[in-house]
Amino acid sequence: MSKLVGKVAVVTGGSRDIGRAVSIKLAKEGAKVVVNYFDNKQDGLDTVKEIEDLGGQAIAVGADVTKQEDIDQMVAKTKEAFGDKVDILVNVAGGLFARKTIEEVDEKFYDLIMDVNLKSVVFVTQAFKPLMGKGGSIVNFASQAGRDGGGPGAFLYAASKGAVSTLTRGLAKEFGPQGIRVNALNPGMIATKFHDDFTKDQVRVNVANATPLRREGTANEVADLVAYLASDEASFLTGNNVDINGGLAFS
Repeated sequence: MSKLVGKVAVVTGGSRDIGRAVSIKLAKEGAKVVVNYFDNKQDGLDTVKEIEDLGGQAIAVGADVTKQEDIDQMVAKTKEAFGDKVDILVNVAGGLFARKTIEEVDEKFYDLIMDVNLKSVVFVTQAFKPLMGKGGSIVNFASQAGRDGGGPGAFLYAASKGAVSTLTRGLAKEFGPQGIRVNALNPGMIATKFHDDFTKDQVRVNVANATPLRREGTANEVADLVAYLASDEASFLTGNNVDINGGLAFS
């Protein structure tokens, strides 16, 4: 039986890579899905079409989740399409953008990293929280980098993701009495465009070889874990930062 029948889910960064896999998985489990995209509308429409081809319901909503006005519009479009109740919020949107040493970082780059990876989670959560009630589930995306400091030139990205981990624990305490759970994932090396763009091939080989399972993870494996955390099967799990890295690092 599908885990999420009758539920409404919002996925930021839901149109590509892990976000797309999450959107499709939640829809397969019966949720109606709001697929957020940033600047590539076709990616959003393609994800929605794939969901509809599977018999699911979804809408694509363009929004820069670092901007309050865009977030508010996303809330309005969600309510217009699916009503005033949201059961699941998945904060996937984030980015590394470039690898830079401390000497290379300027204020503009700092703001970009922190806004996309941390500010977005804070203000998207703030905006959708009034639509969530008992049984609601929020799943944030931190990173293994937030645990170990990241690779070369990724210290600022790692710091932003470490902040998401801590934010998750704080919000779990704040929202728990209202019956809303908040968890985060710490993905390791997952085969996505992110690593195609920012990680050298040999580094990926080396990491895979150092991983007990001897491979990279897949976006679908991450999406399966999100669906579990979003479901009532995980009803006593909150405040967790769940590692998904093939055994490369243990909690």
